[in-house]
Amino acid sequence: MDDHRKPSSSSSEPNKDATIVDEDDESSSATVLDLTSFQLHDLDSVELPPSLTELDLTANRLSTLDLRIAHLSNLRSSLSARTSSTTPGSTLFLAGTKFRTLKDNKLTKIPDVSIFRRLLVFDISFNEISSLNGLSKVSNTLKELYVSKNEVTKMEEIDHFHELRILELGSNRLRVMENLQNFTNLQELWLGRNRIRAINLCGLKCIKKISLQSNRLTSMAGLEECIALEELYMSHNGIAKMEGLSTLINLRVLDVSSNKLTAIDDIKNLPRLEDLWLNDNQITSLEDIAEAVAGSRDKLTTIYLERKISELHDHCGTSLSKYSAN
Repeated sequence: MDDHRKPSSSSSEPNKDATIVDEDDESSSATVLDLTSFQLHDLDSVELPPSLTELDLTANRLSTLDLRIAHLSNLRSSLSARTSSTTPGSTLFLAGTKFRTLKDNKLTKIPDVSIFRRLLVFDISFNEISSLNGLSKVSNTLKELYVSKNEVTKMEEIDHFHELRILELGSNRLRVMENLQNFTNLQELWLGRNRIRAINLCGLKCIKKISLQSNRLTSMAGLEECIALEELYMSHNGIAKMEGLSTLINLRVLDVSSNKLTAIDDIKNLPRLEDLWLNDNQITSLEDIAEAVAGSRDKLTTIYLERKISELHDHCGTSLSKYSAN
């Protein structure tokens, strides 16, 4: 829901000051209920009129799903609890064009949303969920799933999401990458800030973006078959060698900063590479860098080399004139 369409309210008394506004929406009337930041633990005291088309539950303390929402046949959207997060996505779709989220509340388990038969996007980020048990009841039409910033320890009950395009499980307690084999349409996988020690992508070939930042990786092995990959983020790990990259000919962005790299390897034949992040490593010489990025000269615009790069010799010459070492 666009900000200019949100009625505002600053009270914590929903019965007194919750705002219901009728607005023109092209050819029909729209009824909007804004409950932003009311710190509600439930919706028991809130009237949900049948004419409701938009419901905003941002920044509350909801721990369960109010079943009355399922009977709001005109509901288009209800945005829930977006604070300072920049995590992509913020909606849960009902019946294709209708959507709702439970983001940033007090959920401790996956809510039962089986009443919504055509979910497209499900966002339950910024809650207190420790298990994905319950996702098996979520519609297999799901295209985007966001469960970041919870306490999830295992990737489970997700293998029926054959249409999934985006999976966000960052900032949890995952140790193993698993149950990805059915995600043949997956394009984005966000697993940063977990406890993962090894890469296991189960042969995914359509994926375009992978984030494994701030894990416990010591090797890059396991990426070789991701030939459609365009963006790879692996900073803040314990990786000692650049490997498994030569087949990723569509790669545009590579971030391997804040690792334990001592040399620049395996990127010579990446013709589409534009951004290369190498800062905060243990590289002591740039003597061979021109050769290392030879295949990327037509596209490469920036190399980040800040800190722990002890030499930037003139012998790199004009081949690095357009690169940044700031």
